[in-house]
Amino acid sequence: MEKKDLEKLGFQSLCCHAGQHADPQTGAHNTPIYQTSTFAFENVKDGAAKFAGEKEGYIYTRLANPTQNALEEKMAALEKAEAAIATASGMAAISAAVMAVVFAGDHILALDCLYGGTHVLMEETLPKYGIEVTFADLSNLDNVDKYLQDNTKLVYLESPANPSLSLVDIEAISKKAHAAGAKVIVDNTFMTPYLQKPLLLGADMVVHSATKYIGGHGDTVAGIIVGTQAMMDQIRGTTLKDFGGIISPFNAWLLLRGLKTLPIRVEKHAKNAMEVAQFLEEHEKVDKVYYPGLKSHSQYDLAVKQATGFGSMISCELKGGVDAGEKMMNNVQLATLAVSLGDVDTLIQHPASMTNSQVPREERIESGITDGLIRISIGIEDVEDIIDDLGYALSKI
Repeated sequence: MEKKDLEKLGFQSLCCHAGQHADPQTGAHNTPIYQTSTFAFENVKDGAAKFAGEKEGYIYTRLANPTQNALEEKMAALEKAEAAIATASGMAAISAAVMAVVFAGDHILALDCLYGGTHVLMEETLPKYGIEVTFADLSNLDNVDKYLQDNTKLVYLESPANPSLSLVDIEAISKKAHAAGAKVIVDNTFMTPYLQKPLLLGADMVVHSATKYIGGHGDTVAGIIVGTQAMMDQIRGTTLKDFGGIISPFNAWLLLRGLKTLPIRVEKHAKNAMEVAQFLEEHEKVDKVYYPGLKSHSQYDLAVKQATGFGSMISCELKGGVDAGEKMMNNVQLATLAVSLGDVDTLIQHPASMTNSQVPREERIESGITDGLIRISIGIEDVEDIIDDLGYALSKI
């Protein structure tokens, strides 16, 4: 469908139809897997024109591929963006986006609670290339003004944060960042474009670990970047091309398939999560539950303001700390003790010893990732079964 026609469609219709074009040669309704590394030219003039950017077409899958392009069209439509780029992993998306914006001598202001891989990229890798990074609690807007510098070129956010489930005011921070001449990147993995659209709140780019809800079935690893056409062209021609973190055609096809059911899955995920969060909040062995959909969450009003739902990630602290958490996680039967999230199956893990283990303990605790914090990615199973499983595991403490 033409872009102007897509603008009239609802979200579920976009999930089904955006980026989908009948194959011109065979008429195939679903986008084929163009499992090829290279593309033939009609003649030398045709090849030269494509390399020079004077003629549209495909050259080499590291640069572009029809299956990948279909996915990018769909994600751009869902995030209300001009364009998108698909990558080999969430970290490939994050690193390509960040390194296209900042250079030696620049400064990044980053949320203090981030996915462990992102935190290590910013704390250990980027400083090697002369890029300064400051981590701060940006849920407090005063800290944005406090830590912005003359050379700040990027403010990097997650909302909700992984794994503390704290929120930041994307719109307010974007205004402050832009006034200081900095761009804003938001990791929207937890919420997906179905529940939250950071670009409409003022962000310049959005990144996803598409491994999670975008794919939705725990069978692929991939990433997404969305933003303006000019920024996506810059990333595609520099950090994506040069570092080579490209998505395979097959993985792009898996994401296209997963996206068709994204709203249905996310609705079920979120409905289950609300019931599980309420169950945990009332349980005698649970000390604290972090879920933006609970009115007890300190930022419940912000969650309602900037998103249309609360997602399906829950973190909690058990009475008894680490030992209690270990007993609980060792006794789940339906839930799987595993990292990652956004799978149709319920997953449970311990951030301090798993996904955030590379972050120094002092920094972890200061950002809300305590030794006893447990993170649960609620699946789409029957919610009664999830609650029974967690209840049984808690009874073993």
